[in-house]
Amino acid sequence: MKNKNSLPYFFSFILLMGITSSCYSQTSTDNKELDERVQQFLDENRRQWRDLNIPYEDGKVLFDLIVSNNYQSALEIGTSTGHSTVWIAWALSKTGGKVITLEIDEKRQKEAIINIQKLGLSAYVDFRLGDAHQMVKELKGPFDFVFSDADKNWYVQYFKDIHPKLKKGGRFTAHNVLMYSGGIRDFMEYINNHPEYQTSVDRSSSSGISISWKK
Repeated sequence: MKNKNSLPYFFSFILLMGITSSCYSQTSTDNKELDERVQQFLDENRRQWRDLNIPYEDGKVLFDLIVSNNYQSALEIGTSTGHSTVWIAWALSKTGGKVITLEIDEKRQKEAIINIQKLGLSAYVDFRLGDAHQMVKELKGPFDFVFSDADKNWYVQYFKDIHPKLKKGGRFTAHNVLMYSGGIRDFMEYINNHPEYQTSVDRSSSSGISISWKK
């Protein structure tokens, strides 16, 4: 014979399961809508990005790195108008993370903020305006993913400032490493010879992204 006292608990359990199922369904719907909105935005603007933004192919590389490694604490050095920021924030919406993104130009940053807000990705982005030379030094970290796309002659210094704040297993990525300018050559020589990192170059676009994994 069933214990009458157990009935309230039974009905409470059924109610809880119903609420949980409803919340999960809503979350899944929200995620699907976000994915569709972001993908449509990226597809429609694929050939429109100018003003120091990355190519579509490189954005996909960043997205895949973050999602496949479940990175959650990201730093972007050089927001521009936010193409790379969209890719990074979208990836972090999958892992539950957030990116701090640094930009020195207020006009470019404002456009990036509008893009991120329009897509519903604001919860995953911390915009900061100022000189990255100083801001990178002051950031506390730790980070598990870094994307450097600012002044190339400062790449080595950005890396040196970030190195102690990057988690083991994290990645420091840098854009335009196929340019072979003086600053890029110095950076690639430095990073390729660093004993604590394993570095490769992704050539999905003509720009090139160096990917340095901290051992």
